[in-house]
Amino acid sequence: MRVLCVHPGPLMYTKVFLRLEPLGLELVAASALAHGHDIELIDLQVEDHAAYFRRLRGWRPEIVAFSCNYLANIPEIVDLAKETKRRWPGLPVVVGGHSASFVAEAILGHSEGAIDCVLRGEGEAVMPLLLDAIAAGRPLQTLPGAVTPQGAGPKPVFVEDLNALRPARHLLRHRRRYFIGPLDPCASIEFSRGCPWDCTFCSAWTFYGRSYRLIDPANVVEDLAAIREPNAFIVDDVAFIRAEHGMAIGEAIARRGIRKNYYLETRGDVLLRNKEVFQFWKTLGLRYMFLGLEAIDEEGLQRYRKRVPLGRNFEALEFARSLGINVAINLIADPDWDETRFATVRQWCMDVPEIVNISVNTPYPGTETWMTEQRQLTSRDYRLLDIQHCVLPTKLPLEAFYRELIETQRVLYMKHLGWRTLWDTAGIVGNQLIRGQTNFLKSLFRFNNVYDPAKLLADHAMQVRYEVPLPSPVPDAKPESIYVHAARSRGDRALDGSTEQFVVETGARAFEEKS
Repeated sequence: MRVLCVHPGPLMYTKVFLRLEPLGLELVAASALAHGHDIELIDLQVEDHAAYFRRLRGWRPEIVAFSCNYLANIPEIVDLAKETKRRWPGLPVVVGGHSASFVAEAILGHSEGAIDCVLRGEGEAVMPLLLDAIAAGRPLQTLPGAVTPQGAGPKPVFVEDLNALRPARHLLRHRRRYFIGPLDPCASIEFSRGCPWDCTFCSAWTFYGRSYRLIDPANVVEDLAAIREPNAFIVDDVAFIRAEHGMAIGEAIARRGIRKNYYLETRGDVLLRNKEVFQFWKTLGLRYMFLGLEAIDEEGLQRYRKRVPLGRNFEALEFARSLGINVAINLIADPDWDETRFATVRQWCMDVPEIVNISVNTPYPGTETWMTEQRQLTSRDYRLLDIQHCVLPTKLPLEAFYRELIETQRVLYMKHLGWRTLWDTAGIVGNQLIRGQTNFLKSLFRFNNVYDPAKLLADHAMQVRYEVPLPSPVPDAKPESIYVHAARSRGDRALDGSTEQFVVETGARAFEEKS
């Protein structure tokens, strides 16, 4: 079958700081290709809706498959599905992805018949089954993870072997458009999948049922060797939880003589536990690291159940500095913040050398916060659930909250973007311009056009056509009600005994998991 895979358009922060290749969609496309289907892929982060409809007219796919990893993209996907069905009434339209998995029934309701199926869970596992069922005219509601207007199938299933697929990177037409900070252009690569921790604001653990799986180092290196870009973003939720796995990949990279620059995300306690891994990766080209501190006080850390003592987080920052790795920090601004709190955070951000990003505390379907947050949402507009807008009641008037938020972000902008950064990175930018790369250069001057308190406030006045459904109570506080994939026992996770004990000691339990 001819399948058009579609990644939706950019979100607010991706218009400034990064634009990542749609790795998940490339893996789903690879799964379909392996079963003999004809696949094309379009990324609306770098192309527009007109290009999408031109592709439909010119190629005439037999199915359209949208990826939905972010709630804020749902209105765009639903509207595109409706217009697609209006022009080609018989063309099947399906949606899958992380966020779609938590609001599948709502997406079907919004689409008013334009979407035939929402696939929950890992798309690589069920996409070939879905395409076979459509080709044969069989009902879709019997498939694992399928949710249709006619009913829903059994629980989603995991990909049987993460080593069996390699992303179909060749399907992207504009590979030079992807970057993260100064790493321009930048590919993405996966070393592991899942997360064994249970932070209240995160849905990675509820999506994967607290599973944690590793990709064989030989497969990782084969994929990495085939990547033409000089830079790679490691997409793992927490990089190098297993020290020996990180070392094995690094040693294989060294043997192959692969030279790239790397950007990864990890936790402060993992960084300190596995210092030798990060030291080794610094020699391989690790240049940037993202650490989610989330808060700069113990009270804030407890709220988000980040059981890393504040002193350990600061120790992790010191260690990263000693390696010469550029660190980006994320802090979560709570709607309860007032002028004094914002001023304190601004001062702290100016006192540390790290790049600091401020996101807004946002309950998401699939997170524990979504189920337990007592403050009522002030908006259920999907487009505002992007961690840049505020959808909970604010202590300050909303206009004042946004003014303080943008002022804090602007202070950080002046520190890390604009002419000062251009001067400091003149050599990097010059080399990029020689190669025709302008993503990073443009990002240095895009902040003020995107981040504006008046624009954020105006977004709350937009006409709302689709609203996220309110959460249902968790019956008997059991995790099965919010897990997408069924929870695996501790013994099934790719963790040795000491690492499992480390996870237990550093991650409080939202629910008592099966053993």
